[in-house]
Amino acid sequence: MRTLIFVRPLTDTEHDALTRGLHSSSAFTLRRCQILLASARGERTPQIAVHLGCDDQTVRNTIHAFNRSGVDALTEGSSRPHRIAVAFDAPAAERLRALLHQSPRAFGKPTSVWTLDLAAEICCAEGITAERVTGETIRATLKRLGVRWQRAKQWITSPDPAYARKKGGATD
Repeated sequence: MRTLIFVRPLTDTEHDALTRGLHSSSAFTLRRCQILLASARGERTPQIAVHLGCDDQTVRNTIHAFNRSGVDALTEGSSRPHRIAVAFDAPAAERLRALLHQSPRAFGKPTSVWTLDLAAEICCAEGITAERVTGETIRATLKRLGVRWQRAKQWITSPDPAYARKKGGATD
């Protein structure tokens, strides 16, 4: 069984702030004030959770946050992760760049044009990444390398012996 947890004794200013928070337009602030006032009345975590229709871990997290930082816990913080895991470290990112300078046909694909999802699939098959990543991960990695993702133009080659001469006349 989990240890019983209650909010620490409230000061008059904290109690007033929690009471004012019951009239807040922010659902986050309202819910936290309800949880904290119920805990201050002596209600247990599971009872508060059932009464408010939330998970008991939410109630525990709220009480811990208030005990740690006081009324600052009533303001919703950013939900952005503090640290983002990078699927491509520097050597893997360079391997991705080199991979995209080859034709997809070299990897047994029936097309000569790279797509983000195709690059993700080949990266996994070639062992550049440990697991399959998304096309968005490929795009973000290329952006980090300073490469803008565009439809391939210069990288497409042809087996035609006169390809360079024909291409030079069309693009000059």
